[in-house]
Amino acid sequence: MNDTLSELYRKMTALQDDIVKELEGKQRQFAYRLDRTRVIFEQAAIEAQKAHLQSLFRYIIGAHPKHFLTAPLIYSCIVPALLLDGWVSLYHAVCFPVWGIPKVKRSDYIVIDRHYLPYLNSLEKLNCVYCGYFNGLIAYVQEIAARTEQYWCPIKHAKKLKTIHSRYPIFIDYGDAEAYRKQLPVLRLRFDQ
Repeated sequence: MNDTLSELYRKMTALQDDIVKELEGKQRQFAYRLDRTRVIFEQAAIEAQKAHLQSLFRYIIGAHPKHFLTAPLIYSCIVPALLLDGWVSLYHAVCFPVWGIPKVKRSDYIVIDRHYLPYLNSLEKLNCVYCGYFNGLIAYVQEIAARTEQYWCPIKHAKKLKTIHSRYPIFIDYGDAEAYRKQLPVLRLRFDQ
């Protein structure tokens, strides 16, 4: 990878670290702490948040009809999501050890914690669990796919991508045949970052 790209990727990583630090600062602002996987609010914060709780009845009565009409379609996506989850998890469990690729830690991607928020009613909490699972699943699958791509075909695209995955920065430049033949065996072992 050339020096300019390396520097840009380094800056991008530093910016991501800054975003994480900023988000951690919100813990103090909104008076909560993390205890392993649980979120624990200070009692005063719980009381302040409960003042914004909308009852389930008022939430449903105030909902727009378009939400009722589209909810079944939204929730029907759970079926293909569960199938994807099961199939990709099986693939991950079988193929990664065979190829020597480090496993992806599921809990780093599928994060379900918004149901701890005292200002959400039960339906809002269910919706948040659904979105946390679904979006986390997509991120989990993307990381598994990224590591697979790194192992089998770590070549950058010629066309511009809307987003890039975590492994893409170390991929070989498009059209660099010599580097591909030399670096493929190395990249198949390079999962330290």
